[in-house]
Amino acid sequence: MKLSTCSQPRRAKRSEAGPSLGVPAGRTERPQKSTDLPRQPEEPPQPTRMRCRRCWVTRLGLAVALSIFTLLVFLLFSLHASPPTFQSLEEPPGHAVALAWPAPPSRPPPNPCLPNTSAAALPSFAGLPQHVRYFLLYKHCREFQLLQDVRPDKCAQPVFLLLVIKSSPRNYKRRELVRHTWGRERLVKGVPLRLIFLVGTAPHALEALKVNRLLAMEARAHGDILQWDFHDSFFNLTLKQVLFLQWQETRCTNASFMLNGDDDVFAHTDNMVSYLQDHDPDHHLFVGQLIRNVGPIRVPWSKYYVPKEVTQEEHYPPYCGGGGFLLSRFTAAALRRAAVTLDLFPIDDVFLGMCLQQEGLEPASHSGIRTAGIWAPSAHMSSFDPCLYRELLLVHRFLPYEMLLMWDALSQPNLACGKKLQIY
Repeated sequence: MKLSTCSQPRRAKRSEAGPSLGVPAGRTERPQKSTDLPRQPEEPPQPTRMRCRRCWVTRLGLAVALSIFTLLVFLLFSLHASPPTFQSLEEPPGHAVALAWPAPPSRPPPNPCLPNTSAAALPSFAGLPQHVRYFLLYKHCREFQLLQDVRPDKCAQPVFLLLVIKSSPRNYKRRELVRHTWGRERLVKGVPLRLIFLVGTAPHALEALKVNRLLAMEARAHGDILQWDFHDSFFNLTLKQVLFLQWQETRCTNASFMLNGDDDVFAHTDNMVSYLQDHDPDHHLFVGQLIRNVGPIRVPWSKYYVPKEVTQEEHYPPYCGGGGFLLSRFTAAALRRAAVTLDLFPIDDVFLGMCLQQEGLEPASHSGIRTAGIWAPSAHMSSFDPCLYRELLLVHRFLPYEMLLMWDALSQPNLACGKKLQIY
């Protein structure tokens, strides 16, 4: 730092013997008269010297203080600049972050899966919607790194009903409501319920950084997150199902029954336990809202659009709506066997119907599972009347606040049905 100097005291004029040292070059001082005696340089007045000394001390102190402050700022920035658990923001989009806490599984990540370039050679490939093109390029990929695992004791003891809930990474509020309402881990009629959420990663890299941190916090707090390093999307729900079946084979084979559903369903888990206690987990069971005699939707604007580049078939096998269905461990093992022999199909509930057909099994209908919602029996009743839900097993779909209201209403011991009573 450049410091300004104090003003110098004025010098006295020198004798004729030579030019003054303080006079610019080319100029000379006026000669002294012969009668003048040579004089010594004048001393500056005492107050001026003291002011100069104080000026130097003050500026030197400021310079030292500024240097110390700069050093402290540098040290603080070095400590907090970049957390070691995050990838650089300049990494290619779509690469998720395996956070340091809780500790990820020790299994090394699989090798990157390369796109199937033969799909891009199809004459009509360029005209397909982007999500369909992506599916055709990567549908052969089935090995993805597990970013978050559930706590080790999740299935340490026999589990009667395992709630397997598909959730989008950002749906934190939905997961919290499920945890505190119908999905709360507890004993129901003397048998244990356990909860697991199946999650991928956000498709955009910057969003994935934040959402992965959120999911790591949830995993640490609740131990119920299964997250893999693939883009979470509608066409990747089948991949999510297949990855769970692979995980379940080694980590949770002692679950007698499973509810497989979305995070926007309302599940009456007490009623489910009552229904399942009459069944054998080692026999075939796959029940939901049965769908028959339908085929691929060829309309490009539809969410369920499946072009002929994906399948030439015009009819789907019978299947249950993917909003929610119940299955036994026997049937889960059958689905797992079939899944490895079939190409992935972008509609997950249809794919599971294909797996059942491959194993020679049939899905069944249950009137208490309503994946298309319910309608009031008369114009004088609300479709949100809790009395309509009291005997059901599952209804799809609910907004978060509706889920809380319905759970609270059905939990009231004085709920009276069969009378003219409207709670909501």
